[in-house]
Amino acid sequence: MKTKSIKYILAAGLVCCGLSTTMTSCNNVLDEQPRSQFDPTFFNTKAGIEGGLTSLYAHLRYFYGNGYYLNTLETGTDEYTYAQSADGNFKDADLSGVGSVTPSSTVAGGAWGTLFANINTASGIIENGAEAGIDPALLAEAHFFRAFDYFILVQTYGGVPLDLGAGELKFNTSTVRTSVRNTVPEVYAAIFADLEKAVNELPENPRLTGTATKNLARLYLSKAYLTYAWWLENPNNIPTFPECSRDASQANSYFQKAYDTAMAAINNPGPYALQPTFYDVNVATNDRNSEIMLYADHDEDEKYGNGGAGYGWGSGGSPENFAYWMETWNYTEMIAKAASGNTINPIQREAVQALGRPWTRMAPIADNFMEGGVWEDAVKAIDSRYDATFTLRYHTNWQKSGNTEPYVIGANGEKVYPNEVYFSWVPESEDSKINYTGADGKLGFGEMAGRPDFVVAVNHISRKKYPINWKIGIYRTDNDGGLGSKVNGGSPRPWNVAKFSELYLLGAEAAVKLGKNEDAKKLVNVLRARAGKQTYSQNDDKAVSVDKSAEMVAATPATITIDFILDERSREFWGEGYRWFDLVRTQKWGERAGTYRIAGAGYTDKDLQTVKRDIPAGYYIRPIPQGQLDGMEMTEEEKTAYQNPAYRN
Repeated sequence: MKTKSIKYILAAGLVCCGLSTTMTSCNNVLDEQPRSQFDPTFFNTKAGIEGGLTSLYAHLRYFYGNGYYLNTLETGTDEYTYAQSADGNFKDADLSGVGSVTPSSTVAGGAWGTLFANINTASGIIENGAEAGIDPALLAEAHFFRAFDYFILVQTYGGVPLDLGAGELKFNTSTVRTSVRNTVPEVYAAIFADLEKAVNELPENPRLTGTATKNLARLYLSKAYLTYAWWLENPNNIPTFPECSRDASQANSYFQKAYDTAMAAINNPGPYALQPTFYDVNVATNDRNSEIMLYADHDEDEKYGNGGAGYGWGSGGSPENFAYWMETWNYTEMIAKAASGNTINPIQREAVQALGRPWTRMAPIADNFMEGGVWEDAVKAIDSRYDATFTLRYHTNWQKSGNTEPYVIGANGEKVYPNEVYFSWVPESEDSKINYTGADGKLGFGEMAGRPDFVVAVNHISRKKYPINWKIGIYRTDNDGGLGSKVNGGSPRPWNVAKFSELYLLGAEAAVKLGKNEDAKKLVNVLRARAGKQTYSQNDDKAVSVDKSAEMVAATPATITIDFILDERSREFWGEGYRWFDLVRTQKWGERAGTYRIAGAGYTDKDLQTVKRDIPAGYYIRPIPQGQLDGMEMTEEEKTAYQNPAYRN
């Protein structure tokens, strides 16, 4: 079957979904012949159904790639804390006493409105599709996305409403100002039904590049079974809302379903496959590769490629893909003496994957890079994922701005030429060899004998300076040998939502819970063996030939634990928005993220500070957004009862 690339001609949005003013506005519609709104009769035509299907994919842009949504899923976990330039959005999420999570904070809002609007679109397609002559395989895409959105909601808020005003899972076309939340088991029952239907009726191969398939549905069905199994087991007595009974004796049956579903997908991969190396998964020149099962798409087309937002000066709002800004520190503040004696910025803002636009809002927690952490030195030495996750070496680029200085003065008074490394993050074990002279003149860098590049050991990561998340960085093809005139806009890269590699870790996690240690070990070792192979070092910008697969497999512990699975999930999906869900699912959030270490926010700060977080059990679900409560015509008592208990005034 010939494969075409799907084009987003519609943005997410509906006429009315009956769930308050926090919803995505009805005028969020992008078409080659723009519509200001949908009329309900639009979904009675084949063209309308097909347009609605396209909007299901477009809606992904309204939270995936949004930096504030990424913040809600990473800041406050064991991966990230707030950085030097963070505002209240990030400090609230950290739960470390510098802010607070309330129904009015962005941590509460998440993707609530976008998701419910899209759910109503999906219900409209499902209700009207058969009558309009739509193929069941196309309707299965709507079933997939309705389940996809409800799965995000139930993980985030607990039980949520299945009735948007016209009945449970019915397409609503009238304004309704009341709402009743269903229980967690009721929401999962709807999710399972939709995903099981999607598995049965979706095609094995996508009808267009990036559209839903049988195996994509299997991935989310496995993950939903797994998450529900943990919820049933409830090992740490985490409360739920609305209150309901849960039978822990049923948990194993769902762990088994999660395992079986993941294995069915792995054993019948269809068009999907692991990439040869971890670098290949994430390098921008290989976007939309066979490991990526779903993505929020963008491209360099000025009119349509960014949801109509273009690529001028980015404002930091959807549908722009601007999330990487948050995890990028202001490396442009480095200074150096040039050959002429002038002070210049040796590394300037550039539209390349390793750099991009710096906002300094989210900083990685130093513990991860130190002994006992997921990126400890023993890992760095053999695991290629470290090199292919972080920008660790900063190559000079002043010449691309037109500056003709032949060199700058680096560490130990040595000359550093264009494209050479001016600054590097080095392992913790190297710290004793560093003399922190501050000879760079601003950021308190250190020097090591025989090296022209300034250095800082990773055990001095601070809120001001830290390794950048290279995986999600910008990439453009129109820099024309310069720094790139559109570096300040959103990234034209797709945001990866689902990866084939996750099936191995879902299966392994379920296997651990079922007591199948050898099965779990085999699954994690597939990814670990791949991580030992390296054909390109992005930090050194050169081809290499490294195979440490045997060392990686040998380093796998004899007994696989949930903590080890979480370590592996961090190494595979670092900083991509998986982490809060992972820690909440396994009920490890408070244990793994309750304290952390990082240096201060000053230019030269390098001494680690220990920070404690307050993560009460009630915070394992987020507050219902205040905008939702304000939009409902219910009594104050009813609104209070609608809110999750930990956030009631």
